[in-house]
Amino acid sequence: MSAVAWVFLGVYLSWRSLSGYKNFVLIQKFSIAIATIGGTNFQRANLVDADFTHAVLKNTNFTAANVTRTCWLNTKQLDLARVDQTYLDNSQVRKLLITGEGHDKSFDHLFLRGIYLRGVNLTEASFIGADLSEASLQDANLSRAKLKQTQLDGTDLTGACLTGAYIEDWGITSDTKFDGVRCEYVYMHLPTKENPDPLRKPDNRQEVFADGDFGDFIKPIVDTLDLYHNQGVDPRAIAIAFKKLAEDYPDAELEIVAMEKRGENNFLLRAKTVPETDKSQLSAEYFDTYNSLKVLSQQELKVLIAEKDIQIRRLENMVMTALERPSFYSNTSIEKLNTMTNNPGGISQNVSGGQVYGMQSMQGNQNEQSINNSITNYTPEQRQNLAEAAADIQQLLQQLEQTYPTNTPLEKQVAVTEALRQIESNTTLKTRVIGALKAGGTEALKELLDHPLVNILLAALDGWQEV
Repeated sequence: MSAVAWVFLGVYLSWRSLSGYKNFVLIQKFSIAIATIGGTNFQRANLVDADFTHAVLKNTNFTAANVTRTCWLNTKQLDLARVDQTYLDNSQVRKLLITGEGHDKSFDHLFLRGIYLRGVNLTEASFIGADLSEASLQDANLSRAKLKQTQLDGTDLTGACLTGAYIEDWGITSDTKFDGVRCEYVYMHLPTKENPDPLRKPDNRQEVFADGDFGDFIKPIVDTLDLYHNQGVDPRAIAIAFKKLAEDYPDAELEIVAMEKRGENNFLLRAKTVPETDKSQLSAEYFDTYNSLKVLSQQELKVLIAEKDIQIRRLENMVMTALERPSFYSNTSIEKLNTMTNNPGGISQNVSGGQVYGMQSMQGNQNEQSINNSITNYTPEQRQNLAEAAADIQQLLQQLEQTYPTNTPLEKQVAVTEALRQIESNTTLKTRVIGALKAGGTEALKELLDHPLVNILLAALDGWQEV
């Protein structure tokens, strides 16, 4: 009688464990480990691109094997094989690989690197935060699939269908293959009840991507250096830090390809680089510079900008434009920062999802438009204020040059900082300077001053007329 009881108990435990019941998973693993002793052994074997279609895999040991792009379609008794340290350890993944059916299934945050899903039905499947790098998704149906933050480095999507897929912040690179991808439209964000079709591309809902268009649309923004700012945005600091990065790493061939406002206070700057660039190093150095600039006062930043060329001001204006107009997306190179001086005109590249705002349309401002104004255009009182303020500033700069060298940019900045300090501490002089700025602005004073530091000082004084 006891023997019969033991038989029934063994059958019950085996059924529970092989069904994946939580309390019996350890029993299942132990049973399979014992059963695979003496069976076919692929432990730590290189099974890259191997094909086990229709194979019977009971008691086979695949522990820690390299199963990159290994085909498991229609295999039998794979659940009786030892699959520790591989993606096969997940029962839902095994079922997907065996049946080729993943419609409306969730694979969020799973490590699926190198998985073979060629021709698999993955419509409406969710891969949020999953790693599908180096996977084979050739001819797979990913219609309406959720690919938010999905890693796709080196993934083969040749011939796959991506119509209606949600691709928010997905991790594609220059090694991701899009040859022959079939896609009529995609969504740049996940859907919500309030917005079931968020940020559709193409924007016109009556239009769809023609054959081959999606690859052309998505490829220019791959392999980018993504500089994400989530601690407040300082356009001037961004402009200076990026310009410095481009100068320090000319071999990286940095090209801005996109600027985008994220949420209320966050900002993303994307720059294309050459493939062999160490993006981690570039990002670290950029943010080291950016964060050090953010703690400087506005006057100190203006001094730095004045010491540099007009490129920083132009880039600053572009950042501000992107922040004010969240539809500022660019999928082509905006401009090489290190060639700006050779192309002082506007930008002519196409933009998807927004409008291009050219350099010419952004660089105009009231100061530049008043460069040719003459002091004779002002009232007698304004002329007197301007003349007196200019004379005081000229005298102050001449005094400072006797004790402050101005041979290097840093020395010039020190001299100008001292000039600002003395103006601030002299109430009469400060009042006179503010009055002159209100009367004619910095450009009017520039007409009356003759000193190597005048441009830097007036850049720092810009804005005092609002005091």
